[in-house]
Formats: sequence, C-alpha cells, structure tokens
Amino acid sequence: MNVIAIDDEPIALQIIKEFAKKVPFLNMKGTFTNPLEALQFIANEKIDLVFLDINMPDISGIELTQSLSKPLSIVFTTAYSEYAVQSFDLDAVDYLLKPFSFTRFLKACNKAQHILALQNSVKDIQEEDFLFIKDGYENVKVNFKDILYLQSFGNYCKIYLSEGKIFVSRITLMEMEESLSPDFARSHRMYIVNKKAITKYTRLSLFINDIEIPIGPSFKNMTEELF
Repeated sequence: MNVIAIDDEPIALQIIKEFAKKVPFLNMKGTFTNPLEALQFIANEKIDLVFLDINMPDISGIELTQSLSKPLSIVFTTAYSEYAVQSFDLDAVDYLLKPFSFTRFLKACNKAQHILALQNSVKDIQEEDFLFIKDGYENVKVNFKDILYLQSFGNYCKIYLSEGKIFVSRITLMEMEESLSPDFARSHRMYIVNKKAITKYTRLSLFINDIEIPIGPSFKNMTEELF
C-alpha cells in the first residue's frame, strides 16, 4: 500500500516513519508537516492510506478528510479522544491515540490492508458472475448462481451452496455483502439470500425449498421491494 503521514509535529512523523519501515506491505511515499502540501501531493500521486493528525494549523485533519476529491483510507493519529465519533462518521479505518505502540499501529495497518483487498476484490468481480471464497488455506471459486444463502457467525460467514456444500470463511457478513451481485439481498441481520433461489415467502419468513430463513424486524419491507 502506498501511504503518507501528515502531522505538524516532526517527532510524530518520525515515529510513524520508523513503524512503517517494519511493515512489509507499506510503501511510505512521504511525510508532511504542512497539510496543504500533502493535499497537493495526494492529488498527483496514487495513495492508498493516510496517517493523519487532527489538530493542525490552517486545516484540521477532519477538514482535510472532508475536502478530499477521491476516497482514501484514513487512520487518524491524535492525542485527543473527543474526535473519535466524528472520525468514524467519516469512515476512518482506525483512530490511534498518541502515544501508540507498534502493535497498535500494525493492527490499524492490517485493517487498512484488508479493506483495500476487499475493495479491489469488489472491483474485480463487478463484471463477473463469481467470486473466490477463502476456505481454510485455499481460495475456492464459487459461482453466484450456486449460492443459496449466507449466514453470519460473528467474524465468520457460512455460505450455503445449491449442491449441499457449505463453506465457512473468516469474513463478516457485511464484508461479504459488499462483494455480492445485485441478485442478493439481506433479509435479516444474520442472513443474506439469493433472490433467485427464493421459492416462497410469508410476512415473517423466506423459503428456499424447505429451508426457512427469517425476515428481521428491520427488513419487513423486503418482500415488497423484492416482489
């Protein structure tokens, strides 16, 4: 990942730079004490991730994020906890409170890498009718038409296929939802269904052959939208 760091404190930038050297998948493209110079750099370079301080002269990290003309992954690095809620409203990848350890820094980097990989995966499959699902140590090709429904198990997802096979993959249901085609819809916070596989429905449930899948309270209008 191509990354930059923006902070008006040179010492903070040096710490991030040293931490970044230890992370194999990070390519530090530059560090900036002047956020306006950083904005110009972002406009001309391919950057995937920005480590960004919040309290800076001229423009804050929050304002800088709001001014970006292209989407970027942001990890806020700040000594102030009161901006946490606002940062996540801006879809920040993470929020690091200074002083932070290398372990905490690495966790934020891993999260950013995962999000970038997912985004790239979604781009790759937009014109395809399949996706690859991680099953243990393997990545298995699965056609959309063969998926009946998906069920959440915390940070894992069960994918039920038409031939009776079940995959259990370490990915959340929300992340899977972003990778699927428009043929799929969420019927419940725990379930996503293939609309083409639905054989009947009631006010409270969907059916795929003999399999009953609940319609959650927040998804009562789903049947109207689908049918």
